[in-house]
Amino acid sequence: MEASGTLDRITAVTRHIALLAAIIATCGSLYFSQVLNWIPCELCWYQRILMYPLALILAVGIIRDDRGLHLYGLPLALTGMAVSLYHYLQVLKILPPSACQGAVPCSIDYLTPILTGPLSFVKVPFLAFVAFAIVAVMLANYALAGAPATPPQQRRQSTVTALVVVVGVILLFLLLGLLVRL
Repeated sequence: MEASGTLDRITAVTRHIALLAAIIATCGSLYFSQVLNWIPCELCWYQRILMYPLALILAVGIIRDDRGLHLYGLPLALTGMAVSLYHYLQVLKILPPSACQGAVPCSIDYLTPILTGPLSFVKVPFLAFVAFAIVAVMLANYALAGAPATPPQQRRQSTVTALVVVVGVILLFLLLGLLVRL
């Protein structure tokens, strides 16, 4: 009985974990381009096109307690995983670079001068892949659990939690942006 209650509590927060991953990825990509002035390549733009609306869809879905959230969030997350993996393999030079049409080649690696040694495998597309994977796993868990509805007494708390997550992460990245510019 106790294990089932714990599993139910974990399932209840999977959408919030997915939202947190999507918001951090969205703010992180904006931080890279707007604060650090890293110009996104064409494949980065495709990943942004998939991640930015995902953050909004998850927030609205949680607030509305939409039990079908996984039906439209999961395809975006899985597609984002595929694009991120393809991009990551290009940065690692496992796949030949694509003919990017933008000002920046898709094989560019902004993080190599920063992350060396055991963390040298971490690249920007890897970060995007991890975020999309977290969202996909959390939404799949929610779907496999039967998309349980939030009990009425917890619905208000769920909405407040979603709003706190969104506002908190955005404020954190704004603060980081201000600190970098000082």
